[in-house]
Amino acid sequence: MGLNTSADAPLPVGQVSRLIGGWIDRLGQVWVEGQITQLSRRPGAGVVFLTLRDPSHDISVSVTCFRQVFEEVADAVTEGSRVVVLAKPEWYAPRGQLSLRVTEIRPVGIGELLARLERLKRSLAAEGLFAMDRKKPLPFLPQLIGLVVGRASAAERDVLENARRRWPAVRFEVRNVAVQGVHAVPQVVRAVEELDARPDVDVIIVARGGGSVEDLLPFSDEEVVRAVAAARTPVVSAIGHEPDSPLLDLVADLRASTPTDAAKKVVPDVGEELERVRQLQGRGLRALRGLLDREERGLAHALARPVFVHPQRMLETREAEVEALLARGRRTLGHLLDRADSELAHTLARVVALSPAATLERGYAVLQRADGHVVRAPGEVAAGDVLRARVAAGAFSVAVVEVPDGGDATRAPDGADGTRAPEGAEAVAEGARSAGSDAS
Repeated sequence: MGLNTSADAPLPVGQVSRLIGGWIDRLGQVWVEGQITQLSRRPGAGVVFLTLRDPSHDISVSVTCFRQVFEEVADAVTEGSRVVVLAKPEWYAPRGQLSLRVTEIRPVGIGELLARLERLKRSLAAEGLFAMDRKKPLPFLPQLIGLVVGRASAAERDVLENARRRWPAVRFEVRNVAVQGVHAVPQVVRAVEELDARPDVDVIIVARGGGSVEDLLPFSDEEVVRAVAAARTPVVSAIGHEPDSPLLDLVADLRASTPTDAAKKVVPDVGEELERVRQLQGRGLRALRGLLDREERGLAHALARPVFVHPQRMLETREAEVEALLARGRRTLGHLLDRADSELAHTLARVVALSPAATLERGYAVLQRADGHVVRAPGEVAAGDVLRARVAAGAFSVAVVEVPDGGDATRAPDGADGTRAPEGAEAVAEGARSAGSDAS
């Protein structure tokens, strides 16, 4: 219900406190869970004073109960215990203080805690916070390691000593936090966020020694799990001993069984790395020598081939082949020339045999008129025509005379002694006509 107030009509402090008390008195009883951080049992006092704190947040509230209510659980409840109380909120008006008046206290048992953790585990797994594909690989040789650990704890000593023994040059950025109790969760979350914000931090180790289930509860807190899941830097979980398994182990990028194991997994051993380098050098040297030996054998095998032993042999072989081809070409050309010469001689003999001169040599004559034309038929001449007769040894003139059967005949002109040409001149003229026909 709102109040009508102003600077001119303010409410007195007492009235405001009474109003607040009235509103709170209207609240009924509620069940509240928290962790006892302070416990005051004054001798002879009938009231026990406690402080109940939320383990995941920096919030606490005062609690009062009658001694007989607390005595029922006094053997099972101490500072640091988790409890569930049935309480009614009360407002102490004179001091303006809120408290819870408890009428029943129930310790939270291990079984119940484990059941709650299992439900939280299933819920976070359904979100994918534990998926393997979210895991980030660790660097081979981190230059700066962030360490979240209890102050002056054995876990801090184990991590630092083992890491520096393995790699003396390694550096650490240490954040000392509370690793159990009501302050553990906010301090661990703040330390992880601070180290993750530094770009020079290569990996973060969250380490704690062994303890009871209640002691390790801060590392199963949902706020811590989500802070580690949101970190960009790889996170290594090294909580407790091998059997311990807080939820931080599931969300971290790497789980180490102990703080010592975390140092061994994060930092390489300088002796092992030097030995590995020597082994790699030996393997490389053997591989190089094997390669050189193989190439040397291949080169020797290549040089042993005849073409390298007697390089001029290839030229000699080709020279012999060229000479053989040249001799073969010459022989072939000679045969062709001889055959052509023989054919030419035969052709020449045939030409000579069929030439007019050869015909004349056989006793034939060629008759020509005065104009040089060869006489081919008797009708081309008349009696009294003078013709020129060519024979093999020369030429002479003949005259055409009348023959008794009415045909013309050729005769030689009278000689100086007035004799006539012999009668055989007709035969000669006939032969001359035949020769002239062949000659044409």
